[in-house]
This record gives sequence, C-alpha cells and structure tokens, in this order.
Amino acid sequence: MRRSRLPRLSSVAIAVVQKRITSESQKERKMQLEGKTALITGAGRGIGKGCAVELARAGAKVVINDRPGSADAVSTADEIRSLGGEVTVVEGDVFSRSGCEQLVRDALHAVERIDILVSNPALGVRCRFLDFDADDFERIIQATLTGGFHMSQLVARHMVEQGGEGKIVFISSVQAEMPMANSVAYGAAKAGLNHMARTISVELSQYKINVNVIEPGWIDTPGEHESFGEEVIRREAASLPWGRLGTPSDIGRAAAFLSSDAADYITGSVLCVDGGFRFKDCRADEIIPAKK
Repeated sequence: MRRSRLPRLSSVAIAVVQKRITSESQKERKMQLEGKTALITGAGRGIGKGCAVELARAGAKVVINDRPGSADAVSTADEIRSLGGEVTVVEGDVFSRSGCEQLVRDALHAVERIDILVSNPALGVRCRFLDFDADDFERIIQATLTGGFHMSQLVARHMVEQGGEGKIVFISSVQAEMPMANSVAYGAAKAGLNHMARTISVELSQYKINVNVIEPGWIDTPGEHESFGEEVIRREAASLPWGRLGTPSDIGRAAAFLSSDAADYITGSVLCVDGGFRFKDCRADEIIPAKK
C-alpha cells in the first residue's frame, strides 16, 4: 500500500506562514496591556528601563520617571517611541515624600489615571559592615524601602479613588533572602520591601489591587559593569547556571505578566527571576565530582 505524500511547502510559503504566526503572536502580546497606563520609577536605564520597554511592547501607555535632568530617561523614551509606543517622561525624586507626591501629581496631570505601578526604588553602597557609614545606611533604607512605601501608597490611593483594581509591582532582589557581604543596608531594605509588599497586598485585596514582588538575580545593567568591570562580569556570567547574567528585558517581561489580566489571581507573591542564581552552588558538579 502506497503512502500518500503530503505536499511540500515552498520556502516562500513557509516564510509567509512564519511571518503570520509571528504577527499574531505579537498582536496577542500587545493586547495584554492595551488600554492600560503604567508608571515606572527609575526607568532611565537598567531594570527600570527594561520594565518600561516591555510594558510598552505589551501595549501599555507608559509614564517613565527618573531623576531630574536625566538624559537616560530621554533615551528610554526615544526607544519606546521607535517601537511605536506611547510614552511620557516625568522627572522627580522618589527618595522623598514630597518628591513622590509631586511625581504622582505630574503623572496624573499628563495621563489622568494610573492602572499599573512598577516601583523600582534602588540605592546601593557596597561596604564592609564594620566600616559602613551610618548615614549611608539610613539613606539606603530611605530610598529603597521608604521610597517604595511612599510611591505605592500614593498610587494605591488613586486606584481606590478610581473605583479599585490595579497592579502594583515592586522590584526587589534575591538579596532580600540571600545574605551577601558588603550589602548589609541594601539586603535589609529589600527584605523589608518584600514584607511590606505582602502586608500591602493583604490590605488592598478588598479593592482588587494586585500587589506582587519581583526578585531579580544578577542582571546585566550599566551599574553592574561600573561596579565589577567587564572581565569579572564575563568570567562570572559563564559560571552561572544559565551561562549568562539576566537582562533588564527578562525582568521587564515578568513585570508585564504581573501587570496583565493573566495575573489577576496572583497577589502577595514574590517571583524570583534569577536563572537559578540562588542555587548556583547547589549543583551536583559543585558538590560531588562527577564519576568518569
């Protein structure tokens, strides 16, 4: 019995099909956040930029914040516009209550409502505990933990006034759970941020406002290159379970998911996006030599 042979598609036909699949996939992805407005703090570069770009890719209108006079924010906005996204830049200091209040006022003046907040407060000083300056410790707690409180409270009040519903995503760190030398203040601030977010999620659940946390691992940002240098980054990246550092886009895609309707039943959760960084020393070949 002869088997019937399926017709072979030409390379042109295959290309057309692939293009159509890609187009539909991109359209579906864009629809995730279409009609939503997101405010992302610290969006000039690094993780904040990655979040802004990916939320814009997913269809959100984005308001990006960075420190006053930041050329990075302008660059991020230009990139988002080049992708066809709608973006507004609002400068402001998120390390103070007055700065956060002004930022939220300016953002609402520009876009009228905020459906999503990605709170990306970060200030770090690497120093040994015994030598750590007390003023630096307080500045880091103020910027990372207290700044996150100010932004989330102000935006949550707006969400409640609008009738409830919304998404708040905090950017934390694996250092919230992993004690790392020379990072006593940063780790403490991020651990506090995690607990604060869970508590906020309990209180805001009645308003159907989702509150979640992302814990990035070692992410390939300009700040990491400035701190460690190219040689260290290249060497250490190869030793990680995924064979590379994470990218700001890795974190941005996680933020887009937690900001979408697909995450409507997720709140009070901590999503670790680290490519196995936490467990890099737990692999069998790191503990017991493989048998030859």
